[in-house]
Order: sequence, then C-alpha cells, then structure tokens
Amino acid sequence: MGFGKRTAIICLGILSMALLLVSCRKDEAKTSMRSVYYWSTTLNMDSTKTAFIKKYSISRVYLRYFDVVDDEAGRAMPNATLSFATKVPMGIDIVPTVFVMPECLRHDRHHLARLIVRRVLQMSQTNDVHNVREIQIDCDWTQSTRQLYDDFMQAMLNECHSRGLQLSSTIRLHQLSQLPPPADRGVLMMYNTGDATNIQCHKPILDMRDAAPYLKYLAQYGLPLSTAYPIFAWRILFRGGRFVGFVHYDGEYPMLPDDSIAIRQPSASDIMEAVKAVQSQRPEANAETILFDLSNNNINHLNHKDYETILNL
Repeated sequence: MGFGKRTAIICLGILSMALLLVSCRKDEAKTSMRSVYYWSTTLNMDSTKTAFIKKYSISRVYLRYFDVVDDEAGRAMPNATLSFATKVPMGIDIVPTVFVMPECLRHDRHHLARLIVRRVLQMSQTNDVHNVREIQIDCDWTQSTRQLYDDFMQAMLNECHSRGLQLSSTIRLHQLSQLPPPADRGVLMMYNTGDATNIQCHKPILDMRDAAPYLKYLAQYGLPLSTAYPIFAWRILFRGGRFVGFVHYDGEYPMLPDDSIAIRQPSASDIMEAVKAVQSQRPEANAETILFDLSNNNINHLNHKDYETILNL
C-alpha cells in the first residue's frame, strides 16, 4: 500500500473517531439527569404523576419531608410534615428535603442538625424510603444570617458524613454573590425573581431581566451545581390594587367588588431563556435539570413539546 493511501486511511480513521466522540457527547447531553421537586404535605403518586415520571425519564425526586419553624415558645419544631398517602415511586432516587426558617438558626445548631438528620432517617425507615444517600436543606438565608447558616450546615455536613450521607443546599439567586455554605453540592433555584405583591410585576416567578445581574457570579460559584426551573403558577388576590394573599383554592378569600385575581406563570419561552442563560455561564449546572414542582396542576401548564425542549436544551 502506498504512503498516500495509508495517510488517507489514517486521516479517515481519526475523522471517524472525532465524529464518534462528538456523537457520544451529544448523547450524553441528551441523557443528562432529569429530576423533580415534590413540594406538598401529602405524597400522592397518582396515575398523572406516575405517567409524567415515566414519560420524561425522571430519575430523582427531591421530596419535601417537613419544615423547621419556631413555635410560640420560640423552640425550633418540625411543621407541615409530609404524609405518605402512597409509597415513593420504585426505582427513583429520593432526596429528602427540609425547609428551615432563618430564625431557627439562632438555636443550638449542632443539636438542630442532629434532630433533623435523625428525623429524616426515621421517616425514611417508617415509610419504606430505601437507599437514601443525600439530604437537602432549603433556607432563605441572607447576608445577616449567612454565618449562622454556615455553622448549621457545617454541623449538618458532619452529621451526614458520619452516616455515609451527602448534603446539598438550595442556592437562591441572591445567594450567588455570597460565599457558598458548607455542603457537597448545591441546587440553583432559577425562580422567584420579582415582587409578587406588586400588581405591576407581571413576571414575579421568572423574569430574566431580574435574574441576569446575579448570573455573573454563577461561573465562579464554589459548589458543584444543578439547576431547578419553575413550572408552577401563582393565583394572587389584589384588593383595590393592593396585595392580599396567594389563592390556594377557590373560596379561600371572600371576594369583594374591587378584588381581582392575577395569574402569574412563566411561559415555556421564559424557562427556555433561563436554561440557555445558565448554559452560557456554567454548562455543567444543567447536567441535572430539575422541575419545580410535581403536581397535577403544574404538569398541565406546559405541553409535551415544551417539556422535551426544556429537558433537552
């Protein structure tokens, strides 16, 4: 075989391998992890939710177990504990998630961490939630409570690691500019960007004009990140243009002549814009795409084409 032919064959082989690598990378991108939050007081995995999980190959559920709040005596107590009306879906990675009110951070944080981890494990055992490998803490801490949260999370990290568990923390957009808390990883919450109490704010859940200033901190943020995107809507009651409250069910508030209910919901294009913005700043933060949150109403806010586009961007 002549030198020219051998060279051509080698070049062809290199080109084939390069194309194969590109193809594999594309396949990896398409098969990135798909997850959901389940944020309710009752676990009810009915046919609608089960079908959604199967249809979109959801492999992880961040399951809210309980909140931690101060009671009337000022003691940190569990609240709104999840009731298991059905079992957790089979073959799905479950991450128990606990919401902690910032005022609870002023208590004995080591004791609080022990109580939370113990309760999460007891609830998991009682309700046949097997192979829990991670606990997540959600807390809307600010600069004034950052050190308290760091101390608490260090205690949580020690408790989790002593039991072979990982620890993650939600990261709100305004927290990106702060030093990250002690945790194995974080989940960026790409929502709640505006003021829902202002009737003139038409995109309080997700408006990239409000989110953009925070994303300059994303690339250098010091924790591995996944990202959660909103598929929920708010019904907000305004009375004479003034905020009254969020409407959770019909008849929750008496309706007066000057009342109006505003529907606030991110569109598919809003969510896609957010996904692309995160992708441009930190692509690996979209290696796990999380939808917030799994409920029958929320599932129907978008159509199949929109979900496939968001999950495959």
